[in-house]
Amino acid sequence: MSGRGGSGASRFLRTTGQHATIEPDAFTDGGYVLRIGGAEQSHVNLDRPEDIFYEYLRRIGHLVDLAAPAGEPIRALHLGAGALTLARYIQATRPGSTQYAVELERELLDFVLRHLPMPEGTNLTTVIGDAREALGALDPRLTFDVVILDIFSGPEAPAHIANSGFYREAGERLGPEGLLIVNVGDEPALTLVRSQVAAMRGAMADVGAVAEAGMFQGRYPGNIILAGTQGPWPESWTAELTSRGPHPASVLAGVDLDPFSA
Repeated sequence: MSGRGGSGASRFLRTTGQHATIEPDAFTDGGYVLRIGGAEQSHVNLDRPEDIFYEYLRRIGHLVDLAAPAGEPIRALHLGAGALTLARYIQATRPGSTQYAVELERELLDFVLRHLPMPEGTNLTTVIGDAREALGALDPRLTFDVVILDIFSGPEAPAHIANSGFYREAGERLGPEGLLIVNVGDEPALTLVRSQVAAMRGAMADVGAVAEAGMFQGRYPGNIILAGTQGPWPESWTAELTSRGPHPASVLAGVDLDPFSA
């Protein structure tokens, strides 16, 4: 597999000791699946990067849509790169955006960019390293409209990142209207979600949570997206995000989110 196409490709990742593979998606024209250690990790549609396959990533995309007027270029920082699905989405929906992507696995970014190249004209700077260390090492003059953290893959999360101190550091990188978006994967007890709602509330002016409705009822494991704002949570966002789905969608903020704050 060289550039686009081919039957598949594989790369050994030294940091985790796992193999990454990229294979065409038999059900989506232009679609490719990134697997790490045999588990599906990312989905990319090279023909239509504005179409996002994973539900939780679509919810993040909708939050990015609300971060600035439609089509307006933004500055985005991705902490956790994967197959750069969201970076492709931002480039497709907001051409001219400036983006940075931080990834711990050195081989992963090289593998992804070689076999799933970014759209022509993409302004993307890649950084290899730990998310918190890389955040602190960025030019202090850099500010972002959105900072997206997508590295929590289950109830166990890196302690040096899953805390208010890190969220304050990330918040300091945001512009006046900037948005901090955190994907939290968790089990039905939502222990990690509760701790992260509390941590983000200690660092940001307000916090909202977006997910499939059953997630808030502790029915099954899955993803809840937390969004930290620089001012009060915009009430209009609750209706907008609920209507955009994927359905059934729930959005909690203010007192409605209180039961999920540890």
